Amino acid sequence: MFRQFTSVLHSKVWLLVALLGLVGYESNAQAVYPDKPIRIIVPFAPGGGTDQVARTLASGMSTALGQTVIVENKPGAGTVIGTDFVAKSSPDGYTILMATFANAVNTSLLTKLPYGSNKAFTPVVLVGRGPNILVVRADSPFHTLEDLLKEAKAHPQSLTYASQGIGTSAHLAGELFTYLTQTQITHVPYKGAGPAMTDVMGGQVDMTFGTSSAVVKHIQNGRLRALGVTSPERLPALRNIPTIAEQGVVQYSVESWYGLFVPTGTPENIVRSLNEAAKVAVNQPSFHELADNEGLTIVADTPAQFASYLAGEEQRWRNVITQNKIQTD
Repeated sequence: MFRQFTSVLHSKVWLLVALLGLVGYESNAQAVYPDKPIRIIVPFAPGGGTDQVARTLASGMSTALGQTVIVENKPGAGTVIGTDFVAKSSPDGYTILMATFANAVNTSLLTKLPYGSNKAFTPVVLVGRGPNILVVRADSPFHTLEDLLKEAKAHPQSLTYASQGIGTSAHLAGELFTYLTQTQITHVPYKGAGPAMTDVMGGQVDMTFGTSSAVVKHIQNGRLRALGVTSPERLPALRNIPTIAEQGVVQYSVESWYGLFVPTGTPENIVRSLNEAAKVAVNQPSFHELADNEGLTIVADTPAQFASYLAGEEQRWRNVITQNKIQTD
């Protein structure tokens, strides 16, 4: 009887040890993140401001995470193609969206989104914010905002402005500008800031309200001429460029931003890991140099703070789009 009891006891002890081992193994398996390369999906063509921010961020995050972080461009449909790709990806932290201003406005601007709404995503971190800049090619006949407005009012629909896609900050900056100035300027959407900049500099399009990260270097090297900044305050890197508001277009204010989203359902510990890695990345000298040169204000907040900012931006632009009756092309 005693031997039987001892045998049963030993069996139970070994079973308990085995179960504890499995629990420990499962815990370790869950904790090992990342164990393969991570992709940041940029919903624009290569060469634009969002692409530059994403690539600089990816480099710093690779170091912080001890794993390769690559950037993959999936442009088209005003960011919807790349955004939808991430929304339908596995919520495992290996596919991240480089979110932008477009994510705050597309829910109001577009009647049907394949991913439904921003509830398809979990905000990770608001990387930074920055103004847009109204620019024309270097040899444009427009030297001031007043020059441009005179032409736009004298010859309605004769001028064009490029954007990196429908629903982007450049698009809405133009829509708000034409509404407040009561002008008619034709919108020409592209699949990214790179192609848009090329055609503005080449003279195929008259102007663009480009993000600071996309246009500052072209202003500094003399390929573009800046006529005004979209933010309420002047850009520290370009103090000599007046704001559009101070040039008479009162109540005019547009701001670009960059952040990271993951699909809804991504485990909280992975969201925290990505948030912490992004904070390390934005504190690298390379990212500070990018921010300083291109007028970006680094934010690097918590997921909850980013979610609150996003909700505020969605509401603000929903009001602007509705009140101004802004429609997609």
